[in-house]
Amino acid sequence: MKSIKTILGTRETITVDRSVSVLETAKLMTEHRIGAVPVVEGGRLVGIFSERDVLTRIVAADRNSATTAVGDVMSSELIVAESNDSYELCLNRMRQSHVRHLIVLENGALYGIASMRDVLAADIDDKSEAITLLNAYVHYIPADLNKTRT
Repeated sequence: MKSIKTILGTRETITVDRSVSVLETAKLMTEHRIGAVPVVEGGRLVGIFSERDVLTRIVAADRNSATTAVGDVMSSELIVAESNDSYELCLNRMRQSHVRHLIVLENGALYGIASMRDVLAADIDDKSEAITLLNAYVHYIPADLNKTRT
């Protein structure tokens, strides 16, 4: 079973400082086509900011995105995984916590961020592989058995 580190690979993790405005953060997220960013302060992970935070804490609260710091509206209760955790464990953790983005740590430091899409894609790949192998097993007729049928 694949680890979450294998799924994330070596892709760059985009982070923002907690003092950056929500507007700048949203532009960065749009530019990189990502749904969430880890928030740091002095190089230390302090939260996560997601599309859901934009909707619930900015738009619905009628706040100004240009003047609101991302640190004021980020989620600070982090759901995390270790880089060597299996994707299946991560998927279960995401489901139980009702989150779509999971912070991944390695030796206590930020390694990356996994989306539900990343984890589900790995799950689908594994299940497709298993189905292919099971189909090959079910449809396999040994050569000796085939010769005796006349």
